[in-house]
Amino acid sequence: MKRIVVIGGGITGLSAAHRLIELSSVHSTRLEVMLLEAGARLGGVIQTEYRDGFLLERGPDSFISEKPEAIELVKRVGLESQLIETNKEHRRSFIVRNGRLRPVPEGFHLLAPARLWPFLTSDIFSWSGKARMAMDLILPRKNVDGSADESLAGFVRRRLGREALERMAQPMVGGIYTADPERLSLRATMPRFLDIEREHRSVILGMMRRAQTETEAVGTSGARYSLFLSFNRGMQTLVDQLAKQFPPGAVKLNTAVKSLQFEQASAKWSIGPTRGDAITANAVCLAVSAYKAADLLRQTDATLADELNAIQYASTATVNLAYRRADIPHPLDGFGFVVPFIEQRSIIACSFSSVKFAGRVPVGQALLRAFVGGAMQPEMFELDEAEMIKRVRTDLHDLLGINEPPLFAEITKWSRSMPQYEVGHLDRIRRINDRLKHLPSLKLAGNAFAGAGIPDCIRNGEQAADSIWIG
Repeated sequence: MKRIVVIGGGITGLSAAHRLIELSSVHSTRLEVMLLEAGARLGGVIQTEYRDGFLLERGPDSFISEKPEAIELVKRVGLESQLIETNKEHRRSFIVRNGRLRPVPEGFHLLAPARLWPFLTSDIFSWSGKARMAMDLILPRKNVDGSADESLAGFVRRRLGREALERMAQPMVGGIYTADPERLSLRATMPRFLDIEREHRSVILGMMRRAQTETEAVGTSGARYSLFLSFNRGMQTLVDQLAKQFPPGAVKLNTAVKSLQFEQASAKWSIGPTRGDAITANAVCLAVSAYKAADLLRQTDATLADELNAIQYASTATVNLAYRRADIPHPLDGFGFVVPFIEQRSIIACSFSSVKFAGRVPVGQALLRAFVGGAMQPEMFELDEAEMIKRVRTDLHDLLGINEPPLFAEITKWSRSMPQYEVGHLDRIRRINDRLKHLPSLKLAGNAFAGAGIPDCIRNGEQAADSIWIG
């Protein structure tokens, strides 16, 4: 009987191990699947907790349904009835400008507008900034090979100007990737904008044409907040349900791996856990951060380890703050806001959790979720908890008018958790995959390779499992 070991119990490792068990059952093939997790719990950055009637998401609070892998997994494990959409009211977000929250213009998608009138009447941009953005309508396309890479900052400045970068693209992308747009690869993160330029020349014209097609197809316009889904009892629901699918003894918590070696004679892997005997496996899926994988693979393939170690990471903190609703003067008539770096604030974004999803707080209460750190403000992540909460409360006072202290505030720090898809990332992934061809019984999976969202991680884990099965 084959033994497959998955190292890492985040959503990627859980998805890989679950997929292997599914394949074993469907094909009536005996297969021993073992999942090793260094920590005391499964789920990685997915972590839901309850306190005094508040539902706290310490990591991601939702996933996007546009990418089908998460929805398909949810259906297969019997959780479809527990899915919830974002609240139908206040489906909009804000951007801070000069210390005030300004609504994102309807139809504005991350980098560029798909509708002209909401953009023209917005006070997020100056008139000179709007005029520069409008030049995109007449600028020629860049005459480069379709596979060429470019930083997000370089692309936005080239097509839409400096103000579009500083006031919209940087904070929007910062809220997703916690990244520095000067280093972020557009091809690896948002290739559709390069495709739009190639197909339509003008990014704005291309966005307008695509928006018209989507409106005709589904009858919607503007930001499609209905695509964001969660569970009525929080994201931990998916982790807990996946954990129930494993046979007894398959999951080993508090089991870090200190060594990983490929034995040529037996064509098997020898795994050295920090406790217990060595484990032998026919195949291994490494579902850990790239730098941890590099440490484990250093003796097996130093070149591969160097490529993995070159993937940079940013650290972020999530700050959940509970309030009496009456203590927040702002109407909270949106799902949250992002903060441009040029505003020189301590937080990079804030989500109105009690508005975004129903059932998150007791009656008469409110829950806010602030985000701190990232690639552009690493010094904020290093603050102690008392100082971090003080800085966050100062921002919430200035931006939302909150004078009263929170009922409670909880900080969760995620050190080196967000991989940075820098310019050249796709070339690095190709080099990594070339090295892996010499180790067919080893698969790498995780948010450092082909997408950082939950559906991306699920797809990545399942693809690794499929490759192991075929191999």
